[in-house]
Amino acid sequence: MNDRSVLRHKLIQARLDLPNRLELAEHLQEVLRVWLLRRAELTIGAYWPIKGEFDPLPALYRWGEDHPERRIGLPVVDKAQGTLRFHVWYPGCPMEEDAYGIPKPKDTEVFEPQLLLVPCIGFGPCGLRLGYGGGFMDRTLAALQPRPATAGIGYAHGFQPMLKAQSHDVPLDAMLTEEGVVWDRNG
Repeated sequence: MNDRSVLRHKLIQARLDLPNRLELAEHLQEVLRVWLLRRAELTIGAYWPIKGEFDPLPALYRWGEDHPERRIGLPVVDKAQGTLRFHVWYPGCPMEEDAYGIPKPKDTEVFEPQLLLVPCIGFGPCGLRLGYGGGFMDRTLAALQPRPATAGIGYAHGFQPMLKAQSHDVPLDAMLTEEGVVWDRNG
């Protein structure tokens, strides 16, 4: 467990190899849509799915339908700060690849999300998230004021009960998997 890079590789491969990943994604879409029903936030920062991650954008599109005051954003890397900024995203908006080859909104407005949906390779007890190891999300959460609510999104296979927090880890407020809400500090 001490070698997080080995664990990351193992969990990403396990996620890619899930034989019923599409079915699990449908269940997680339902969990996310229902969970969002009781949320008061009007701006949500999300992510563009990579490496077999769950795609939250269909659920978010439905959340924003017929509610012009609701906005969805995707991250854009701020290289100078090592953090993420969130730019408005909508279906069909102009996109371009970032330095990592991940699509990002092109020339859309920057906004401060009230809720962040955070992709998880793995997760552990007490709000612990295992990400890709670049530290972008932890630095972003530490810098955003006020700090947005956070919900980890991932598949249940990623639960690592022995995962230990590192000094820079920022705990999540909630965790959602295809099996339901794993925890929610506010609910």
